[in-house]
Amino acid sequence: MTVHHATAPTATERLRAAWNSAHAPVPGVPRWARVAAYAIPFTVLPSGLWRIMTVVFHVGDDGAHGAGQLPSWLPGPVYIVALSIVSELLAFTAIGLIAAWGEVLPRWIPLLGGRRVPPLAAVLPAAVGATILTVLWTTAFVTSLFGLTIQGRQLPDDHPSESMHGWRLAFFDLTYAPLLLWGPLLAAVCFAYWRRRCTRTIHTRVPKAAS
Repeated sequence: MTVHHATAPTATERLRAAWNSAHAPVPGVPRWARVAAYAIPFTVLPSGLWRIMTVVFHVGDDGAHGAGQLPSWLPGPVYIVALSIVSELLAFTAIGLIAAWGEVLPRWIPLLGGRRVPPLAAVLPAAVGATILTVLWTTAFVTSLFGLTIQGRQLPDDHPSESMHGWRLAFFDLTYAPLLLWGPLLAAVCFAYWRRRCTRTIHTRVPKAAS
């Protein structure tokens, strides 16, 4: 009789399982919502990579655009890298609107792990975020066409659209243009989440009519 001993999963297998668990959609998510949710991190990634390139390769003059507006204790490169990472993490939260961890909190979260996420606790922040992102980036792109900041002031000389030319300026525009899709895509995924969870909750609460 041959005895088969189960082997512990390797680090690669555990990483793959965690990745699949974080990205796999739950039943009932329409295909268009999955595509939109998966696309959101990629709308943010190009601009984040460009910002990091300004630090590593000094693309776009000295790579310290806007550094004069930062407090003295915060180095420009640290701010740029941190901003890029935080932006990508925020974009990744959209996956939660289609994945299981957007409905039941992961068990590794202290105190709250394993609890169901109230639908409005996800819908309201996502809806507000989608609105802010849409208004913010649409306004930023429109005003930049006229050489102005969002506040209506003249763009500073160290702004990329003012200091760069040729292929560098074209590359900058291409990396930031996808941000225009962040808000609308998030709104679409938020709507799919609301329709799936809130309507399901309403249906379970409404008693069936007596025949």
